[in-house]
Formats: sequence, structure tokens, C-alpha cells
Amino acid sequence: MIFGSIFDGPKLRAQLTEIEKKVADPNLWSDPENSQRVMRERKRLEEAIATEVDLARRSDDVNAYFELAREGEDVSGELRKEIDSLRGVVETLETRTLLSGPNDERNAIVTIHPGAGGTESQDWAEMLLRMYLRWSERQGFETVLNDHQPGEEAGIKSATFSISGEYAYGFLLSEIGVHRLVRISPFDQAKRRHTSFASVFVSPEIDDNIDIVIKPEEIRIDTYRSGGAGGQHVNTTDSAVRIVHIPTGIVVSCQNERSQHKNRDRAFKILKSKLYEFELEKKRADTKQIEDAKLDIDFGSQIRSYVLHPYRMVKDHRTKFEVGDPDRVLDGDLSGFIRAYLLMRRNEQKGT
Repeated sequence: MIFGSIFDGPKLRAQLTEIEKKVADPNLWSDPENSQRVMRERKRLEEAIATEVDLARRSDDVNAYFELAREGEDVSGELRKEIDSLRGVVETLETRTLLSGPNDERNAIVTIHPGAGGTESQDWAEMLLRMYLRWSERQGFETVLNDHQPGEEAGIKSATFSISGEYAYGFLLSEIGVHRLVRISPFDQAKRRHTSFASVFVSPEIDDNIDIVIKPEEIRIDTYRSGGAGGQHVNTTDSAVRIVHIPTGIVVSCQNERSQHKNRDRAFKILKSKLYEFELEKKRADTKQIEDAKLDIDFGSQIRSYVLHPYRMVKDHRTKFEVGDPDRVLDGDLSGFIRAYLLMRRNEQKGT
């Protein structure tokens, strides 16, 4: 079967049988952490088997169209549509097989900051925010905007949002870094070309049962009135929360909820996730130096350039993957960039 490299049906069913035995054991439920892990594995296997069945059906449909074509019927349009759909599904599944990091399967917390340049960069940061929200929508993921600081004239000064979905963090690892935009500025009456920068940081949303110690004397908590959307009640009470972790300088804010208590809880969860990623990053420091040495430095610090003028192209400077339709990319079609990055990561891990 053409999908044998992605799915091993008999093996998946055997694994699901073993999981069902565990689920049937009454002692499983005495250990909440283990029972949750077993149920997640059960769901994963059930979804994998359902996908295998769907792929088999699609494959049969393609073969049926070929048979009709051999008999002289004009089914070229239907056949092309079915093959394109099937190719997209297979590429998505193959991309998922590249996700093997310890936190790849987790939800993600994304923070966007504009670079120097005032309104230009703030507008670019908001374009990136929309791009990732559209990408999440395409994936069927759930997003929650935790903090949104609007710019003075346009765009945003910063934004932090959570993305809930299987492998959200693994997919978005490719987006960490500086993103560069080249365009004719809509804010420049002389219609000159401008270059803008914005940074994207992604951390895994960690489970509550992972122990991250935050000492009270190491943090400062501020409350303030929300400046974002949410109605009159939000803007007339000190419901927004900002937490500063003094030893690392990490700052998190949350103003999404009307309740200060809920914003505080959410801010602590984001802080824990960022501290967790901070510690992981320190451990990866030596490896990162080796990886950085392999990357071209001709273009400076940016990982990707989005050029809207004088030509139109989006290019990733790490993988060399490029797309000639920036509108499609800015509307959330990041699959090619994500796949290219994951392939590069796998090859580097293999030393090739």
C-alpha cells in the first residue's frame, strides 16, 4: 500500500488493543496522570486508524477514476481534484512524522514584538499576528488572545496568544526568529519602499503537573486597566495583570479575561511555560552555536523575508524554501515553510 511508510495498520490496531486492555483495568483510574496519558494515546491511535481508513478510501477512489479513464470516460477534472486533495493530506501526514521533539506535541504560546521603526514595524507585527491566527484556523486549532497592546497609530506594540491543537508547538518552532518585510509603505505619502522587522517567539504550553518553582521574592505583579477590547467593564477595572520575573527579566501580561483572578492564573501559566523554555534554551546553547554556524549570515538576523516590492516573494533564509505568492503566505499558508524547516532539523540531527 502506498501509505505504508506513514501507517502500519496491523501495528496500530495491535497497539489499540493493548490500550483498550489498560482502559478496562479499574486500577487505571487510581492514577490520574497515567490515566490521562493512556486516554491521550487511545485517542491518537483511534485518529490514526480513522485516517488510514480514509486514505485507503481516497486511494480506491483515485484507482476507480483511472479505470473510468481507461474505459474512455472524461474524468480528468475529478481525477485531478482528487489527486490534489490526496497529495495535500499525505504531505500533512508526512510532515507530522517529522515531529519528534520532547515538546512538539504540546500547545503553543506565541509572542510577537515589532522591531525598530515605529508605525511601520507595528503594522508588520499585526500582519504577522493575523497570519498565525489564519494558519491556526486552517489547522482547526483553537486560539486565545492573552495580551494585545495596540500601536499608537496602527498595528500592535506586542501580542501574546495561545494555540491549542495537536503538535502546535512542533509546527511553530519554524517561526521563532526575526521576520523581515519589504514593501511600499502605506504610511508614506511619498510611496517609498520601507523595510520592517518583527520578532516571533514560541514556547510550549506546559502541563500543570510539571514543577516549575517560582519564588514570590523573584516576581513583581502589577495590575492595570485593560486597553484592549472586552467591553466597558474590562476598561474600568484593574483586571489586567503583568508579572515580571526579576532574575530572567521575562515579562508576561494577560488582559483577556474580565476577572483579575483569571488573568493572574493565565499569566502564571504563560510565565511557567516561558521559564521552562528558557531553561531548555540554556541546555541547547552549545547545539545552537553549531546550528547557527551552518546558516548563512549574509542577510543579517532575519530568518525569513517577505518581499512585496519591487518583486513578490517570501523566502526562508535557513532552508532556502521560497514562495512567489506572498498573499497566500500572509493568509496563513505556512505548510511549505514548516515542512522545509522540519526536514532541515531532521537532517541536522542525523548529521547529513
